[in-house]
Amino acid sequence: MQKIAFLRSVRIQRADPYIQQAVRGLAADGIEAGLFHTSGTAGDEDFPGHRQRLDRGVTPRELADAVAAWGADAAVSISLPCENALRDAAAKALLDAAGIPTVMTPLAATMLLVDKWETKQLCKQAGLLVPDGFRVDSDLLAGRGLPVPGYRDALRVQADRIGYPLMSKPVWDSTSMGIRTLRSPADLDAFLAPGPESASVSVPAVVSTVVEQVVEGDLCSVDIVGLPGSYQVLPLCWTGRAGAEPVFTFADLRWCGPRPEADAAFAEVARTLVDFCATMGVHGSVNVDMIYTGGRFVILEINPRIGGATTLSCAASGTNTFTSLARMARGLPLTGGTAQRTGWAIEFLAGEGREGLPPAVVTELRRRVRVATAHELVIDGASHGDIVVITLAEGEEDRTVKALTELHEATGFPAADVLGKISSLLNR
Repeated sequence: MQKIAFLRSVRIQRADPYIQQAVRGLAADGIEAGLFHTSGTAGDEDFPGHRQRLDRGVTPRELADAVAAWGADAAVSISLPCENALRDAAAKALLDAAGIPTVMTPLAATMLLVDKWETKQLCKQAGLLVPDGFRVDSDLLAGRGLPVPGYRDALRVQADRIGYPLMSKPVWDSTSMGIRTLRSPADLDAFLAPGPESASVSVPAVVSTVVEQVVEGDLCSVDIVGLPGSYQVLPLCWTGRAGAEPVFTFADLRWCGPRPEADAAFAEVARTLVDFCATMGVHGSVNVDMIYTGGRFVILEINPRIGGATTLSCAASGTNTFTSLARMARGLPLTGGTAQRTGWAIEFLAGEGREGLPPAVVTELRRRVRVATAHELVIDGASHGDIVVITLAEGEEDRTVKALTELHEATGFPAADVLGKISSLLNR
């Protein structure tokens, strides 16, 4: 029996129900799937195949050795965020060398894409719009290596050229962590100030960061799946508002649905992104975060991995990213081009707390609307309550609002503010 290993760094439930569909499809073809994961627990209902929990600090060599010891014929990375994508890219190099082809963007390209400053330069070279900005190097701030007495002043000049407010974000971080707003020169000075003395060495208060202009508009993302010569662009997903204040990735309603003007404007950007992926040698999935403003798309990040909105794009298009990645591992052809959206998909948090939604409420929700997934959202060990994705066809907007309103009146779920946002979205 052929074996395909899936490498995962966050709870497998975040991939519900599409990873289960992909694994069952493999089993129907006589292929065994194995899950090598470093977070959460997984039972038969989560991953109906071989499962092996590894330590969070597993090295690429240890990961590759575990996959090889299982006897895998091929492997697929479905890890996130970016630091784990980098781990899998290093493991890919080792697995490829051992004769176990692995679906993951090669290490050299992955190292460029996980670095926000490098990504910004690559996007500009490709003709994509990016926020104006500059890089802040923590080593130079600390005086490590070559002393550059004028470094802070040079950064101040750059900031004055762009204008305030500015936003700083770590060069190596993701999921909106570590973002800071700089509203004035005084904020920049505080940001650049040395940290506490340690062993007579002044340590910078910040890690290396990208500081860039604040772009206001609608946050959105898109997943692109495939390999050079065959990339599929999934539908746009809308994830909130961008502005001067950083927001939690899942704080707002997230949705995929009709937005004709933006969809038309994105067509040319999508072609440029496909060319970009081919040039970089992307092999697997990338997730592109953008801001839509003034009829244009501004690229924030291109992450060499599946995205946080992958479930949304799959639900709204009838595609399955995990099945596509498994097909790549089998050497089977992929359907390129743009995946057409087949309806609406809406994602929202159902409240804080580990207790989750009462089973009776989930049952009633499923009775009234189509539920793609409903599970606890855990990030870095912290629970953010349950996260729910519902789907509906165009033309079902009024019926869906009515069903959710009746559910709210009977159970208090969804919360009034969430219900209001869904109603506004579907009735616009």
